[in-house]
Amino acid sequence: MKKQPNILFLQVDQLTASSLRAYGDEICHAPTLDRLAETGVVFENAYCNFPLCAPSRFSMATGQLCSAVGAYDNAAEFSAEIPTYAHYLRVAGYQTALSGKMHFIGPDQFHGFEKRLTADLYPADFAWVPNWQNEGKRDTNDDRAVRIAGICERSVQIDYDEEVTFKAVQHIFDIARSDDERPFFLQVSYTHPHEPYLCRKEFWDLYEGKEIPMPRIPALSEQEHDPHSVRLLKDFGMLGIRFRDEDVGRAIRAYYGSISYLDSLISRILDALAATGAADNTVIVFTSDHGEMLGERGMWFKKHFFEKALRVPLIVQAPWLNAQRVGELTSLVDLLPTFCALAGAGEPVEPLEGADLLSLLDRGNPPPQRTVYAEYLAEATPAPIFMIRRGTYKFIQSSHDGIMLFDLAEDPHERTNLARSEPHQELVEAFQEEARTKWDEAALTDAILLSQKRRAVVRDAMNRGQKHLWNHGESETDKVLWYRGTQGYNEWAFDYI
Repeated sequence: MKKQPNILFLQVDQLTASSLRAYGDEICHAPTLDRLAETGVVFENAYCNFPLCAPSRFSMATGQLCSAVGAYDNAAEFSAEIPTYAHYLRVAGYQTALSGKMHFIGPDQFHGFEKRLTADLYPADFAWVPNWQNEGKRDTNDDRAVRIAGICERSVQIDYDEEVTFKAVQHIFDIARSDDERPFFLQVSYTHPHEPYLCRKEFWDLYEGKEIPMPRIPALSEQEHDPHSVRLLKDFGMLGIRFRDEDVGRAIRAYYGSISYLDSLISRILDALAATGAADNTVIVFTSDHGEMLGERGMWFKKHFFEKALRVPLIVQAPWLNAQRVGELTSLVDLLPTFCALAGAGEPVEPLEGADLLSLLDRGNPPPQRTVYAEYLAEATPAPIFMIRRGTYKFIQSSHDGIMLFDLAEDPHERTNLARSEPHQELVEAFQEEARTKWDEAALTDAILLSQKRRAVVRDAMNRGQKHLWNHGESETDKVLWYRGTQGYNEWAFDYI
């Protein structure tokens, strides 16, 4: 390894860890990812810090919790003054490029990246601002995601990920024949396997004759759900719906097919690395922005702190790293310190939540000692929701919904809430005090509500008269396939099938 290795950061969207063989699945066909896991470091207990696309990415990019950087939801502006790993790496001498989705909101569409190779998939403006005081009718994915699942030869998502791959491969070859001697940081960010649950026949057929794993916990009644789950199910128009087993099986099979499709795209990226001779000095990091409930409890989305939605794959591979599995608790805020350590970058200018993942290697895999914090501050909640994960326990607190406590060692499917269990009261009180110390809920709530009101005014003003776009590389008159908030999201998402 040279002093500064290249870094290839592969990110996918809405991939729950348990769907990969490296995390215990038995049927997933993803040979490229399997090889990465077999020859690399598999972090067994990795989590996102906010189970929603844009906030998760902003938290990851800054190494801080969303509440600290104002990344409250999918329409929260990402401040240009907050350094990201791309900024730190550029200062350290790297050329930085992004191919694919990052979901930056606001006029700054680079945030430290020297080059953006593609447009983004979703709007960069305030089109999706939530309103805690009046949610009204929301335009989110609905039950069609499950009912129409299956084979699709071409969709907007497929178009997007094909372009992301082409541009990334071209960039790797461009670097190889350029005179730029700087090491590279390339983030390749896909939209699959995010719903709709659709995949090409080539990848659908890989699962012919396979026993598709059905949800371990079927759809629950309203009375069996926690309050946040009920709101989410209502938001998606799925409360009380019990899909047919064949619909559920078809959706999950298509989800697996999308993973296999992603695997084929990633293989093209790795082939380009090998062809240019860069593979010998490149660290590969693979993860997802968050997970996916995938039908557990009747839920087909993220936005919750259950394991399927919160736990993500995290694999790091390099020729000089020993293949191993690490059981320590980790999360996406650990990526910025890790990238900086690899690059030999200077100390961050402010305290960060995470730590260098490489410091956890070659230690004999002792029992987890770290703590992971996560938040949910977006739509379908009237108050912030906080999560603390430590040891075998997961603690979830909402001033509106109450408390949940799960022992994941004894209850891996999170069916028994121990919040009122007498033997656990001391633990509950300690977690409550920790949450009060970690978060000022009243101040955070006021900040969120004010931000929502401000952004709503800006959104409404920008929609009158001549419109100005923040989307990367686009003018107001450009016609693109990607979603720009000019039509219903559902109609866009379920088109091109």
